[in-house]
Amino acid sequence: MRAPLSWLREYVDLPASETGRDVAARLIAAGLEVETVERTGAGLKGPLVVGRVLAVEELSGFKKPIRYCQVDVGAANGTGEPQNLICGATNFAVGDNVVVVLPGAVLPGGFEISARKTYGHVSEGMICSERELGLGEDHGGILVLPPEHEAGTDAIELLELVDEVLDIAVTPDRGYCLSLRGLARETATAYGLPLRDPALLDVPPPTADGYPVRVADPLGCDRFTARTVSGLRPGARSPIWLQRRLQKAGMRPVSLPVDVTNYVMLELGQPLHAYDRSRVQGAIGVRRAESGEKLITLDGVKRTLDAGDLVITDDRGPIGLAGVMGGADTEIADAATGPEGAFSAGTTDVVIEAAHFDPVSVARSARRHKLSSEASRRFERGVDPQAAAAAAQRTVDLLKLLAGGTADPGVTEITTPSGPRTVRMAADHPDRVAGVAYGRETVVRRLQQVGCDVYGNTAPSGAPGAPDELTVTVPSWRPDLTDPNDLAEEVARLEGYENLPATLPRPLPGRGLTERQRLHRRVGRALAGAGYVEAPSYPFVGAAAFDALGLEAGDPRRRTVQLVNPLSDEEPGLRTTLLPGLLASLRRNDGRGSHDLALFETGLVFLPTGTGTGTGAAGRPPVTRRPTREELESLDAALPEQPRHVAVVLAGSRERAGWWGAGRPATWADAVEAARTVAAEAGVRLTVESAAHAPWHPGRCAALHVLLDGAQVPAGHAGELHPRVLKALGLPERTCAMELDLDLVERAGGDPVRAPHVSTFPVATQDVALVVDAAVPAAAVESALRAGAGELLESLRLFDVFTGEQLGAGRKSLAYALRFRAPDRTLKAEEASAARDAAVAEAVARTGAVLRGA
Repeated sequence: MRAPLSWLREYVDLPASETGRDVAARLIAAGLEVETVERTGAGLKGPLVVGRVLAVEELSGFKKPIRYCQVDVGAANGTGEPQNLICGATNFAVGDNVVVVLPGAVLPGGFEISARKTYGHVSEGMICSERELGLGEDHGGILVLPPEHEAGTDAIELLELVDEVLDIAVTPDRGYCLSLRGLARETATAYGLPLRDPALLDVPPPTADGYPVRVADPLGCDRFTARTVSGLRPGARSPIWLQRRLQKAGMRPVSLPVDVTNYVMLELGQPLHAYDRSRVQGAIGVRRAESGEKLITLDGVKRTLDAGDLVITDDRGPIGLAGVMGGADTEIADAATGPEGAFSAGTTDVVIEAAHFDPVSVARSARRHKLSSEASRRFERGVDPQAAAAAAQRTVDLLKLLAGGTADPGVTEITTPSGPRTVRMAADHPDRVAGVAYGRETVVRRLQQVGCDVYGNTAPSGAPGAPDELTVTVPSWRPDLTDPNDLAEEVARLEGYENLPATLPRPLPGRGLTERQRLHRRVGRALAGAGYVEAPSYPFVGAAAFDALGLEAGDPRRRTVQLVNPLSDEEPGLRTTLLPGLLASLRRNDGRGSHDLALFETGLVFLPTGTGTGTGAAGRPPVTRRPTREELESLDAALPEQPRHVAVVLAGSRERAGWWGAGRPATWADAVEAARTVAAEAGVRLTVESAAHAPWHPGRCAALHVLLDGAQVPAGHAGELHPRVLKALGLPERTCAMELDLDLVERAGGDPVRAPHVSTFPVATQDVALVVDAAVPAAAVESALRAGAGELLESLRLFDVFTGEQLGAGRKSLAYALRFRAPDRTLKAEEASAARDAAVAEAVARTGAVLRGA
């Protein structure tokens, strides 16, 4: 909502020294979101005056039309003589009034004006267009003013060029602020000043001879006011002040009847519509549309109506989409083509509609037809139903004043009886919500400032110390105030959110993070410490992503939970793996010049398996009561299984080159090591086996297992991605990835991870190199060494893999560093050697290994 400060001052007597930024600060403190304060006419300096064109000479010999004009500017130039001006526009003639900027003036943007010779003549200033004055983007012609203004009149004041406009982002619960009336109320409250309510008008009572209206759906339209104005002057145009206020508020002037309805909507917040009376056949009606009915709206689009649409009709059928947009059949004739906002000579009688429509119906129609309008924005947020009659009267008054019309005595007003809304609240409820002792007097005063009627009463017991209770009647323009917490929020915001005390919450004992949350945080810190950068992604996926990953048709990862209203038709499902989003982030960063990448993500995946089907639509519980146990169980059963996964992707160099030496590219081993890093945070040791699993390269893929309930359970995979996957996704060569079921790893870990014991006794290190067949996994050799070394083994690390002719074909050498330590004594060399020999003997027995050099 754009609110000119000059317009706001009509309803609130703000101090003259208050600027737009000062008002914005007060409104922000009251809970409104003021995005910008725009200063129109910033840097503008006169003289800028009205000029009347006396003569026009067409200059020839140039590529474009050039005119040499004599313009009367009165005494503004100090001589009273006509001003000679060069102009390239042709949309004005002798006798027209134009805006002239004289030498010495400065236009918006720092454009200084001086007399200069051009096209063989001296141009003593310039005739201005709308864009040059900062009034709009129209630069196709000169701004032509109405003829009633005298030459030499100050155009800066006439066109209201200097002003401040507050641009306010109105939240859905504050629909009343989509009007100057609502914003003026907030401003008056913020400054503690009285409000001149523009809706306080003398409105005539309804009569039996008003324009006939039939409302067939009183729930969809609970109030309809119709007024008729006849005898409008065909040549009447919107005055400059009205056009300028519409322009500052972000609306385009069209014609006088349309401009007046838009002006009143901005002023009072009540959308209105003007019908050409000669085009309306019979009574105006309000009903639900019949499925398949057609309507051509004012934007020229032929729309097929739905049975849920609320429509305005006459004897022919629909003539408007209620609360959204009128129909072309009853449009003010030629409103868009009349000169300078004039309407067609055929439109002399208009019917004014001021109605209140159901917000839900309007919102659904606007979304169904993808037709958001200024009217629908207000109706769906809540319009004051009591303002309809005042808005109609204000429109009638302006049409009489500006177009010389006559208001017909008949007044139509159809209303559905409804009582005021009341809320009962304990007087100290705002105190308990905000943690501040406001007191009863402050609560009552603040609620009255927002328009509530407040009545106090004591609890029925009447006993001393009984709670004081307030009965609050909510104003008609605040449909968002429905319960005591809403009223408490009004008190808190008006008293100032900045005055609320900063108090830390006090958690109950034992209410800290769960073990799952702790593991999640530990894993994130461990991967970040290992050089990975977290890259969260959206949980949406489509079939194209699975095709690129090379997943077979029967792969369970292709079975996804489908969304009813996806953000994109190309990604209608919820992810079953983290890799698509993570690989998309890697591709995006690689395309922007970052080639050495190590990214990770922890997040939920959604599997349509488990206790619930995860595929059926969940029922909608009622909002009028708490769901029953059976309803909650049904909702839970419809949910998919949602385990937490962790994944990493790597590309480029894992260790960069520098003065210290050559770098090292990321390999499948780095992906496996990332999995080990994750498992270590849960106190779990992974078992690594060779595997073939899409989207990994079958010869460079590792299956990761954890020990759970005495059995090895698959927990994920790691390795280098298949070349076909890299090509399909546009990824760098040798990109590696890992994905692990973090919840499964947590269950395998069991007890919380404990800090390692730090021994004061020295370590004994023994190295051993074993020669095995190339097909024997290093993990199998490691497992055998651990089993044979016994309790003295503290750690074991593979530090070298060697193949060569001296070993023979199909053989490899694995070199391990074994660290032995006793918790209670210093080990003797004989004990360490014995433990080493036992480890080697077990490896020989299990894998057929041979001690290298033996």
